[in-house]
Amino acid sequence: MKKIIVILSAVILTISCKKEEVKVYTEAEIAQESKKAFDFFEEKFNEELERYPTFQTYLGIKKNNDKWDDSSDEFAEAELEIYKNTLQVLKDSINVDALDVNNKLSYDLFKQQLEDNIDDFKYRKHSYPVNQMFGAQSRRPAFLINMHRIDNVKDAETYIARLNGFKGMFNQLIDNLKSREEMGVMPPKFVFARVIEDSKNILVGAPFDKSNTNSTLAKDFASKVNKLDIDAAKKNKLINAANEALINSVKPAYESLIATLEAQQKVATTDDGAWKLPDGVAYYNNQLKRITTTDYTADEIHEIGLNEVARIHDEMRKIKTAVGFEGDLQEFFKFMKVDKQFYYEDSNQGRAAYMKLATHIIDSMKTRLDELFITKPKADIVVKAVEAFREKSAGKAFYQSPAPDGSRPGTYYANLYDMAAMPTYEMEALAYHEGIPGHHMQRSISQELTEIPTFRKYASYTAYTEGWGLYSEFIPKEMGFYSDPYSDFGRLAMELFRACRLVVDTGIHAKKWTREDGIKYYTDNTPTAQSGIVKMVERHIVMPGQATAYKIGMLKILELREKAKTALGDKFDIRKFHEVVLTNGAIPLNVLESKVDAMIEAEK
Repeated sequence: MKKIIVILSAVILTISCKKEEVKVYTEAEIAQESKKAFDFFEEKFNEELERYPTFQTYLGIKKNNDKWDDSSDEFAEAELEIYKNTLQVLKDSINVDALDVNNKLSYDLFKQQLEDNIDDFKYRKHSYPVNQMFGAQSRRPAFLINMHRIDNVKDAETYIARLNGFKGMFNQLIDNLKSREEMGVMPPKFVFARVIEDSKNILVGAPFDKSNTNSTLAKDFASKVNKLDIDAAKKNKLINAANEALINSVKPAYESLIATLEAQQKVATTDDGAWKLPDGVAYYNNQLKRITTTDYTADEIHEIGLNEVARIHDEMRKIKTAVGFEGDLQEFFKFMKVDKQFYYEDSNQGRAAYMKLATHIIDSMKTRLDELFITKPKADIVVKAVEAFREKSAGKAFYQSPAPDGSRPGTYYANLYDMAAMPTYEMEALAYHEGIPGHHMQRSISQELTEIPTFRKYASYTAYTEGWGLYSEFIPKEMGFYSDPYSDFGRLAMELFRACRLVVDTGIHAKKWTREDGIKYYTDNTPTAQSGIVKMVERHIVMPGQATAYKIGMLKILELREKAKTALGDKFDIRKFHEVVLTNGAIPLNVLESKVDAMIEAEK
């Protein structure tokens, strides 16, 4: 018996040793397999790019400048099959064990994106393709205005082709709206008035009426064509062709959309949360997981929000005391909301003054970037006001990335529709978030990276992206900015707003809060103007989970920075930390943590 036991032990040990043997690859083998993987990622990115003409235009590519994206069910089903096939080929053809570190990360991210796309297909209609935040009714005109360049006659002709394509594009959109209605997926009643108004705004002015003022798209096209170096007759011919397209395609497209929306408006309910959708609870939990790239539950996020609100309130009380205000925090909020010293006048002069100061804030930060960053973007940034046709429903501020070829700078958009919602004490934080060191640094650097595959340059992980934006509001505080206590209050007010988002988003979608409940929470806990509060609550409603990303992402970046500072002590370099955060493209928060851990070990 003892001999048998000894023999069996020897056999088991031999088998175990064989199992533990790991093939060691040579540098040449690793380089070869890594290049194979990199080329595969590029090939698949370019194949997908071929299927999305608007993204081509966004990247400055004019190959399919006369087309719109296909939004039909048939196209979506075909995309699903492509994802499945690509995932299988990826698993079968790439030896993940033979990849270098960078391409191993690319493999993991690419694989995860495919798996998420496949898993989330069941939720692809759990969204509102037309809403007050985005949708073809506003995005397509904005796209033509901001993205479709006209550098020659051919560009003008492709612009006209896109105008003629509105009818077919909107027909697909209307089909999508109706199929969602059959499923029980419809936005709440308040959304319809907003999007119908946006749609009607596009049809105001010539050639739609006898007005002496051109409509939004007619004005844009004529302005661009008139800058071409061609004779007047050719310009007039192009402008006339565009006007015909506006009358014959754009107008009926919008009229059909408006009719569909008006019909749905009559049967829409006032239920606001994602819980009302088919499998709504599971859908919302999935949204939180995708958006935050964490496993936080709705209850956990809600609690984080409550704690952060309390902390920021305490910091605000210190500022209230420092400036000599004698009332309580709510009275201080009211003072900040109504005192005229904090607002530009609601006039062309007031708006011009706001834009001048916003530009100055951006330009001032440009001179200090060497203190924070090793890598800096080549692309420039400009400040613009949101266009009139969409300013009433658009968000407070947002950023548009530059064209990779340098033909279009990055743009920080400020919405000056309601000057009472744009206090001067928030101007610094707003510019730092949307401009520099915020989204412009982040997205421009990502686009300009050369050692990662293209899909990673344009990847979207909201917690990473918006977490950096909110973190970027905080960094200038450490550099001596926000010297005016009221401006520092503005920084805290914006951070407070993001903390409240954790509470309200989970409140609406997981705890069945109403729109009015959300508005009351913001009103009771922030100094934000009522118009801004209403817009935010309505944004929560049509974009479940999205607004939770900001604070969750910021808290993680701060946590990782503190972890690095504690581990490295005097060796900690803020520029090296930011280099790690910004030079891998957008990544999930857990991946970011692994990168910071690697930096800590390397520095040690």
